[in-house]
Amino acid sequence: MLMRAGLDIFSPGGKNARLSILIFHRVLPVADPIFPEEMHAQRFDQVCAWLRRWFNVLPMDVAVERFRNNTLPKRACCISFDDGYADNLEVAAPILKKHQLSATFFIATGYLGGGRMWNDTVIESIRSCSLEAINFPKIGDFEINTAAQRRRAIDTIIGKVKYLTPEQRLTATEEIAAIAGVQAPDSLMMTADQVRAMRDLGMQIGAHTSMHPILSKISLQQAEQEICAGRDYLQDLLGSRVGLFAYPNGKPGEDYGPEHAALVRELGFDAAVSTAWGAADLHSDVYQLPRFTPWDQSKFRFGARLLRNLM
Repeated sequence: MLMRAGLDIFSPGGKNARLSILIFHRVLPVADPIFPEEMHAQRFDQVCAWLRRWFNVLPMDVAVERFRNNTLPKRACCISFDDGYADNLEVAAPILKKHQLSATFFIATGYLGGGRMWNDTVIESIRSCSLEAINFPKIGDFEINTAAQRRRAIDTIIGKVKYLTPEQRLTATEEIAAIAGVQAPDSLMMTADQVRAMRDLGMQIGAHTSMHPILSKISLQQAEQEICAGRDYLQDLLGSRVGLFAYPNGKPGEDYGPEHAALVRELGFDAAVSTAWGAADLHSDVYQLPRFTPWDQSKFRFGARLLRNLM
């Protein structure tokens, strides 16, 4: 009751409404020793129970329309997932249905059906490598005897590779897998049929480009091609309009700029989401809506950080 009372104050309805949008990526069946903070089924079940109790969770298209019309309810919230991992359907969706919650899944279509995102090639290469130490030219030497050492190696490598061009990233990550002696799994992402199944469960599907490039690192023409390719594929697949978009990586001013927000508007999307922390209010650009998810394990700390995000 105390949490709801606080949310009533800091997340009112109507013209002064605040919209909290939570962002997730994966929901693993069990906790990952290398990424202990990664969401897993037991924890996601807890989080969904809290959200159901505290918020009015809305489908994102409904929330956007009501945001525009100043008719959002108090304690308004949306749930979103980026990229299109298979565990979104296999693990997350049943939990969402259990709690009668909806979510929007932003799909990077180029990885469906056996594709693998570049960062997952890095992660799985280091996770499964049987060596005790490894050298990657131009990146560094790493000891990988423990989960903590593997995590440090993964974080360092991803930081050095992230802002390469898509072609350079692909080359670099393939070289990393080869040096590690690992064949990374090809079943991490959803198939086209699974995306349709997600929609049929009542979940919303949004666009997230085709190959998940950092838009600021490619030309505006290439950005338009990527955005349209992802949206058009999904519209053909689902036989319905896709009106929501998520910027890859999503940091305003670093991963995308005002020109990309203008492009998304010109392409006819209804709204777009970033990864800037915060909650939307009447001053927010509907084509750059913020998203935030607390990382705390306890109910009190999770709720308190959500409240601070609204202040």
